[in-house]
Amino acid sequence: MRGWFDAFRYDGGPTLYNFNNRTAVTGDVTLITFLAIFCTLYVAFLIVFPGIRKERFTTFFFVTLSLFVGGTIVVTMVGSAWHVGCTAISSTYRAFSKEKINASLGVHIGLRHVNVTLHGNSSYEIDFNEQFMWLTSDKMGTTFKEAIKRGLPFPILTVAEYFSLGQEGLSWGGQYRAAGYFGSVMLWASLVTWLLMNLMILVVPRYGALLMTFCGILLLATACGYFGMLPEAPLIIHLEGSAIYLHLGWCFWLVFIAGSVCLFTGVIITIIEIVYPHSFSTILEVNYDTPYDRHIIIEDSHGKRFQKKRSSNNSKLEEPTGFSSRILRRLSSKTRESEKQGIDSPAFELSTPKSSWRYPYQIGEETATCHRNFLNGSSSNVSPIQKSISRLKPSKAPDDGLW
Repeated sequence: MRGWFDAFRYDGGPTLYNFNNRTAVTGDVTLITFLAIFCTLYVAFLIVFPGIRKERFTTFFFVTLSLFVGGTIVVTMVGSAWHVGCTAISSTYRAFSKEKINASLGVHIGLRHVNVTLHGNSSYEIDFNEQFMWLTSDKMGTTFKEAIKRGLPFPILTVAEYFSLGQEGLSWGGQYRAAGYFGSVMLWASLVTWLLMNLMILVVPRYGALLMTFCGILLLATACGYFGMLPEAPLIIHLEGSAIYLHLGWCFWLVFIAGSVCLFTGVIITIIEIVYPHSFSTILEVNYDTPYDRHIIIEDSHGKRFQKKRSSNNSKLEEPTGFSSRILRRLSSKTRESEKQGIDSPAFELSTPKSSWRYPYQIGEETATCHRNFLNGSSSNVSPIQKSISRLKPSKAPDDGLW
């Protein structure tokens, strides 16, 4: 059965269950988790992006920028590549030992810790990745003493000793801890501003652009502040003829690039909103590109106001000024009121309503007409015969049985 149970094992040895952490660290779990979250969100957006009908470029740009800036803030907050250095060494594995090993020694400084890696060039057994935290001022010294008790290799202990020293101006650990504390505070402020930016860019784009500009300023201040708070005397780690020179890592440059892009984009959007107001649509506009669209309503209202203002200015230029204008306005108001009154027409006669039955005598209709004309004041047009007939008209119509 040889070849079946020794697959993917070094030297074909059996699996060991009696020791903890026998496998070397292959990656930062926290960093990989945050990267997976933001990458999943971006892939989900790319899946639904073909279904977006309008504002495709604007939507793609804003979502990409937002996820890039948010991912940068979270990843660099837990990352270990703000100040890094690596070199090949030939050093003893244990203190006071003549046996030397050829390995690669790396130093990766984050905001709250330092990672020291040691990889053997010819032996797979030498593969270390140790993390030393400095959350408090005495944490680094305590961690260094624990590393000595654990019997870590001599190169790793040498690097940890550089950061634990705090006397005679050799306070590299304290200066890196202060720079990391400043960077953490600024990144937390940037994260809060980024969340508000995402909310405002969907509701009020102008305020979202201002918050985007402010977020870019905070990120640039983070990078510049961290660079300014680094030790004035550069840290150079010497180890048996080799030296490690530290330089700025990808976390620093990622924050600097994200801040520059965020600041530039925020300034451009702010200028566009000032020159051309309401140029960007919001998520609250459910009637986008319809007669009930907010942009169309605002433009129509501005047009009506401009026309009203222009007509009022023209009328003011044509009217005379002074006391005479008041008199003319009063006279014109009286003229308008007199025109509103009605005019009586003497030739108008109100016709009798057409009923479904006919009065038995034609004389009754004529007398009724004469009586109405007499009551309306038009008795001058009635003949004397009609007046006499109206006098002979009975006050009440007789019943059919009597006639």
